Amino acid sequence: MSKPKIVVLGAGLGGTIAAYEIKAMAGERADVMMVSASDTYSFIPSNPWVAVRWRAPEAIQVFLPPIFAKKKIAFTAAGAKRLHAADKRLELNDGINIEYDYLVIATGPDLAFDEIEGLGPNGGHTVSICQTAHASAAADAFDRFVENPGPIVVGAVQGASCYGPAYEFALILDTELRRRKIRDKVPMTFVTAEPYIGHLGLDGVGDTKSLLESELRNRHIKWITNARVTKVEAGMMHVEEVAESGAVAKTHDLPFGYSMLLPAFRGVPAVRNIEGLTNPRGFILVDKHQRNPAYPEIFGLGVCIAIPPTGPTLVPVGVPKTGFMIESMVTAITANLDAILDGREPTSEATWNAVCLADFGDGGVAFVAQPQIPPRNVNWSASGKWVHLAKIAFEKYFLRKVRKGESEPFYEKLALQLMGIRKLRM
Repeated sequence: MSKPKIVVLGAGLGGTIAAYEIKAMAGERADVMMVSASDTYSFIPSNPWVAVRWRAPEAIQVFLPPIFAKKKIAFTAAGAKRLHAADKRLELNDGINIEYDYLVIATGPDLAFDEIEGLGPNGGHTVSICQTAHASAAADAFDRFVENPGPIVVGAVQGASCYGPAYEFALILDTELRRRKIRDKVPMTFVTAEPYIGHLGLDGVGDTKSLLESELRNRHIKWITNARVTKVEAGMMHVEEVAESGAVAKTHDLPFGYSMLLPAFRGVPAVRNIEGLTNPRGFILVDKHQRNPAYPEIFGLGVCIAIPPTGPTLVPVGVPKTGFMIESMVTAITANLDAILDGREPTSEATWNAVCLADFGDGGVAFVAQPQIPPRNVNWSASGKWVHLAKIAFEKYFLRKVRKGESEPFYEKLALQLMGIRKLRM
């Protein structure tokens, strides 16, 4: 009798750790395969540092094939062209078809720059930190900018669901400009779809509203909330500010010499428009066990899954899927696959707890939300220079995990238990 085949689609933060954890769980009971669009893992949280040359791209990247080979996990970097869910088959870009018994979708998002005219790095007028290659190109653009400084606009457009990196990048730019002693030549504006500063797509965590407003105010960064970006031209951004009535309260034409706006996300083309699998934006529908109701052999985790907004907002605001929240999904899926391989019903549920570090270059904000989506049992935030040091330590630790092919070393598990932070609901 052949062993069941578990395929993980996507070698990002969640998918890479999922492949390690699932293989460690399954042992010889199942074959595990990773399907990725790249043979290199990039630590995306460090992209803001890459964009100001505080990190070289290669310093935050890991070449994956030898690690997967050592772990006896099959690997291809051909990427997926189309999922044929009814046939339990994954069609790859190289023409090969992979059949599976269980599929874990961890693709991350497709970046919807095209939904706003002039947005984005490929043919648009703004830079990006969403991918490490984008951040490297943003660093080149920043080098040109500092030779002839002018206004900067940073933020996140309507429908975005990842706000922390926008705040990080705005404040890292401020720190770098002050170090270069040209901050006085650079007016800065933060543009966001959020209803208030520090909302983060989560209706705030602890006192993030006051903490982030204070940071922006102290650093002379103006802001526009309830913002809808209508068009970006070379050196000019057009923004509508929406009133409580839903009407346009004010329009802003913002000149810029350098701009980074996070786009809205959607599901990747390989999984979009599959009845029962995705919502209209192409995000994977999952139940409390991270399992798709229509195709129970398919699991989803990370940015690619569908999560409803925390509440109504004047401008569309998505919900972020943060690192620890994603790791809790990985652990739940692994436990549920373990149950299935043993002939039991899956019962494990991820906590979706959030532990986040937002670095500002010379300080930062940390928050713990248990669970991430309100109402919460723990709702805490704090700021200080220690956050910057903690973010550096976490980067080094997580990259070490990826390089060693580990999912959760003993000392990480012990530390989380001591802090009362769990990945699975008890």
